[in-house]
Amino acid sequence: QVQFVESGGGLVQPGGSLRLSCAASINIFRLYAMGWYRQAPGKQRELVASITSGSKTDYADSVKGRFTISRDNARSTVYLQMNSLKPEDTAVYYCNALNSRLQNYWGQGTMVTVSS
Repeated sequence: QVQFVESGGGLVQPGGSLRLSCAASINIFRLYAMGWYRQAPGKQRELVASITSGSKTDYADSVKGRFTISRDNARSTVYLQMNSLKPEDTAVYYCNALNSRLQNYWGQGTMVTVSS
């Protein structure tokens, strides 16, 4: 069974930074594409950033230049460095893993609140 341990969320002032981590108990983690999604109150879940098994990255336009996704296959962990945070970044952030068979797994979510 796939399990995730997400951490790093919290309250931060506008302009601040946070680093989210997602440690996954997945067999052959390096073969999975990993992603971070977020869901704000009253809104649909959206893709924030993704990283393929070959470490190719992609970002939502709203976070380009501010967020960076990375992975450490030795630790089966994916990270999301978030800089220059804005109030509109406030949401629950979810870790996601996807394999070549299109099996999709989700973390439990971690809350990020950007407020003064």
